[in-house]
Amino acid sequence: MKSSASSIAVIGGGITGVTTAYALAKRGFSVTLLEKNRYVAMETSFANGGQLSASNAEVWNHWSTLLKGMKWMLKSDAPLLVNPKPSWHKLSWFLEFMVNIPDYERNTVESARLAIASREHLFAWAQEEGVDFDLKKAGILHIYRDKKGFDHAAEVSKLLALGGLPRRAVTPSEMKAIEPTLAGTYYGGYFTESDSTGDIHKFTTGLARAAERLGVKCLYEQDVLSIKSDGKKATVTVAGSHGHVPLQFDGIVVCAGVQSRRFAAQLGDRVNIYPVKGYSITVNLPDAQSQSAAPTVSLLDDETKLVTSRLGVDRFRVAGTAEFNGFNKDIRADRIQPLIAWVNQCFPDINTRQVVPWAGLRPMMPNMMPRVGRGQLANVFYNTGHGHLGWTLSAVTADMVGAMVDGAMTPAQ
Repeated sequence: MKSSASSIAVIGGGITGVTTAYALAKRGFSVTLLEKNRYVAMETSFANGGQLSASNAEVWNHWSTLLKGMKWMLKSDAPLLVNPKPSWHKLSWFLEFMVNIPDYERNTVESARLAIASREHLFAWAQEEGVDFDLKKAGILHIYRDKKGFDHAAEVSKLLALGGLPRRAVTPSEMKAIEPTLAGTYYGGYFTESDSTGDIHKFTTGLARAAERLGVKCLYEQDVLSIKSDGKKATVTVAGSHGHVPLQFDGIVVCAGVQSRRFAAQLGDRVNIYPVKGYSITVNLPDAQSQSAAPTVSLLDDETKLVTSRLGVDRFRVAGTAEFNGFNKDIRADRIQPLIAWVNQCFPDINTRQVVPWAGLRPMMPNMMPRVGRGQLANVFYNTGHGHLGWTLSAVTADMVGAMVDGAMTPAQ
């Protein structure tokens, strides 16, 4: 610990908050992590698709995305579903989304570059701290049922290559060799050998324990009501058993997921995050037949926008879809059923009697890039808005914001 180390509050105990707290602690700061739940990783970092996927770095800012959204608006089981009820938040987000369409290629390349850098940090941290999270380095196979989807993937592959990520086209017979359990007829696929999967909840809880060993003070069940700063000191007010409790820090990093927009507004910043709901199912594999029928290689089905990961011997995760419906975390049966039907279609010998459904809100910026950097006030920082690549990008953005805080808060020698 640095002598007279600056005290930093990290708001939020999801994957970005925990990686940020860890990165700051490694740099010698006195870190306090504030989380509203009883444990870390209980919301969006609880049961995501499980992919560490540089190959999924393509941003969504494309006219085809808007056209699909309009086409699917009244289709309850659509991969992309937009509640037509207007709100200023939603309208402003989609307007900014369209403004960022010209940056589609540049942001896709940058996302791929960040994802590659991130996994180096993440694997090194896990190894250093002995974090077991069902890591499987078996690659990710993108699957396509028609020529149009396959041809678009070829264009995306060129952008990923510019970001430093090689992936190769594979024939249907090669797809079968890569993942023999996959049923169905396909036009072709793309395989990224360097991608991997794991359990985000296990990783986040394991890294939180490591952060505590480094001196991070984790305060749970802390409902943050407000944040104020004068540029030199930051005050975080939490709801306590005897009323409102103000806590003082030298600096603050907002990693609060979909709540980051609200906290940013209190600090005089605009961080236009929208909560984009995603669903997952965890299929328990109770018998030998199901275990042998489930894939070991991770998949991404671009047509249905579903991803998979094999978590250990007896769990199979399927996740995806995007729902623009405000701060609504309801688990809808008509959104879960297509995930189960997809498993039955692609892996017919898996027993789907034991399926655990889940929904979480992805914090998405209109340009699909994370908000990493300083606020208007000298001691305010952000690491949030990672969207569908939260786990994939978390380690590198934590390291980036750690370096920024270090440069801003450490007195010159």
